[in-house]
Amino acid sequence: MRAPGFWSNAPETPGWQAWMLTPLAAIWRYATTRRMARGSGERVDAAVLCIGNLTAGGAGKTPMVAALMERLAQQGIAAQVVSRGYGGRVEGPHLVDPLEDTAADVGDEPLMLAARGLVWVAKDRAAGARAAAASGARLILLDDGFQNPALHKDGAILMVDAGAMFGNGRIIPAGPLREPVKEGLARADLVVLVGSAAENEAAHRQWPVLASHPNLSVRLAPVPSGLPMAGERVIAFAGIGRPEKFFDTLRAMKADLVETHAFPDHHVYAPKLIRRLIAEARSRDVMLVTTEKDAVRLPASLRSEVLTVQVNLEPQDWDPIDRLVEKVMAASSSVTNRDDAP
Repeated sequence: MRAPGFWSNAPETPGWQAWMLTPLAAIWRYATTRRMARGSGERVDAAVLCIGNLTAGGAGKTPMVAALMERLAQQGIAAQVVSRGYGGRVEGPHLVDPLEDTAADVGDEPLMLAARGLVWVAKDRAAGARAAAASGARLILLDDGFQNPALHKDGAILMVDAGAMFGNGRIIPAGPLREPVKEGLARADLVVLVGSAAENEAAHRQWPVLASHPNLSVRLAPVPSGLPMAGERVIAFAGIGRPEKFFDTLRAMKADLVETHAFPDHHVYAPKLIRRLIAEARSRDVMLVTTEKDAVRLPASLRSEVLTVQVNLEPQDWDPIDRLVEKVMAASSSVTNRDDAP
């Protein structure tokens, strides 16, 4: 799904479409409130740290999970990921095999993350968490699920795209929000703003409520691939939450963007389309590039024809995240000890 243009309007001028859809937004909000009121969810024999967001579409959740997987591995913490596996047909719980599974099986994000560690997909997140705990996970990274009450969360990181923020500030379908900003922020242990220094500064001016919650600034930085992008003429395509972010990354790498193609998030690429893009790149003697998340959705036989540009999430300071991980694991251990006491 491609987000409607009016979702990006300023909160002061949300657009006539937003006003027309307000009654449906009220129904969405009521349903979410009722769902969240069911309780704190099932506890499992592992700490659970949720990485979620307040809006439909990407906000940096998966890059944060990827960064956490690498950070926790360096610290010797046995962490595993549980994901719904959006776009995949597997119900789960299923341990993703990056050599055997495809994006059609398990979803693009779990398949991408599985190159870094153990990832479970499960439509029932509590069942996925039980499987991860049974396989030895001390800490479960719940990719998304901030508005899902089925599983108890010992802590939550709320990801916010500083460039897009909360759009027009309205609830789906009148705007991009899954729930009201204040209600969501109140359940977050840490708010992480993804963007440039200028975008983060503007975000705080537009949404002063952010100052009332612990927050951290991070940026997405390209991983050196050995192929210099500066001066290279490229055709870029992306089917992510905000494709323009990827194109801006390429511009920051000094690439010469001859053409860009933006597709909806999780777009399924037909072989015919990719062959056409490859032929176009060859005829113009330019490189064809895409994101790591898009690459796993390409037809396997054509993947080598497209250059993948990987980005890493780089926190301004790891200390707030490290402290939250310690707090989450300590809280989980405390509950386990109480449960085991005679």
